Amino acid sequence: MTDAGRRNVRDLRRANRARLLRELYFHGPLSRQDLIQATGLSSASVSNVAADLIEAGVVVEAGAVESEGGRPRILLRVDDARFQVVGIDVGETRIRVERFDLGLREQAATDIPVDGARPDPRQVVAGIAGGLAELTAGTDRRILGVGIGVPGIVRQEPSAVVHGQTVGWDGVPLEELLRAHTGLPLFVDNGAATMGQAEMWFGSGRTTDSAVFLLIGSGAGACLIADGALLRGSSTSAGEWGHTNVEIGGRLCRCGARGCLEAYVGAEAVIARYLEADGAAALAAPGEENALGRIVELAGDSSAAGDAARRVLDETALRIGVGIANLVNLLNPKQVIIGGWAGLAMAPLLPRIREAAREHSLRLPFSQTSIQLGALGPDAVARGAATLPVAAFLASGGASSPTSRRAPAGAG
Repeated sequence: MTDAGRRNVRDLRRANRARLLRELYFHGPLSRQDLIQATGLSSASVSNVAADLIEAGVVVEAGAVESEGGRPRILLRVDDARFQVVGIDVGETRIRVERFDLGLREQAATDIPVDGARPDPRQVVAGIAGGLAELTAGTDRRILGVGIGVPGIVRQEPSAVVHGQTVGWDGVPLEELLRAHTGLPLFVDNGAATMGQAEMWFGSGRTTDSAVFLLIGSGAGACLIADGALLRGSSTSAGEWGHTNVEIGGRLCRCGARGCLEAYVGAEAVIARYLEADGAAALAAPGEENALGRIVELAGDSSAAGDAARRVLDETALRIGVGIANLVNLLNPKQVIIGGWAGLAMAPLLPRIREAAREHSLRLPFSQTSIQLGALGPDAVARGAATLPVAAFLASGGASSPTSRRAPAGAG
């Protein structure tokens, strides 16, 4: 057999392993007969691939089920406990580091505070390195890799470089900087993209192949899913929803432009607008999360501070709703899912957001779109980052690939 022939056989075998492994990961436990029906592979192929995966320790037997008129069928499942991954959310107020098993169940977590709205990349790298060292020390499980969700545009040049205009990062070689601290495979992507993948795999987006995931934190971003795949654009910057212009000559955005949506709906902007509306306000608790939570709480008061909070939050809901209407009219998604710590904190605004979106959308596309909150909570970015090494592991048919830094989005 020629080298090309051997490569073709090897590639086919790897593709079959990947197909079967994904089926077991997302839908297992399954019998071999189930796998034949689900994958379209022959009985011999399923038998051979399953044997390979069992021998490699990736798949294990998981009991049996009765079959009609025959022997019980042995169920197979992925051995989630044998492998682990790390997911990291590089936020603008903290770095969240979490270690998961292969099924994305949290095993350990730690938070590292970040100083300032424009964190020094060296401080962030040191924080990530410290969190990794803390969470991986003493574990006896094989760690497949580390996924990292960051604010800004991520380009592979060929290693991951971050262009985070709103946080002052102009071409930061994040992956190269982290290589001095770990030999684990690294996968870096935009935080909204990682959140979207987590929701597609395990959360509110599991039943659709067409969705927009909105990440609202200090700023605002989006992840666009069409036909089950992440829409990245020609320079990987698709999804910068927060920097669509909503008011000519409007408020100054952190990116340097005026009138961006983020300058009205990001937590930093909501807090600033509230302080402008109620100059006597005292948001005593430190930190954006506490301050935004206090504003939402004040909206239930009958005081002057409560009046100011209601006005600001009503405008915020209107702005988010109009921003969603633009997405509905432009992209016609089946779902719009709101996440991020600030988006979830503003959950009481959801009815007004839906109303504003309806008022500013074309009737037909809006009637086919649902608007809801994310199901995975504020750690969805870290969990989504952890899906990146998992996706590479599945795509390789159970052999981790340290050279693969970007994982495809999809529900499986």
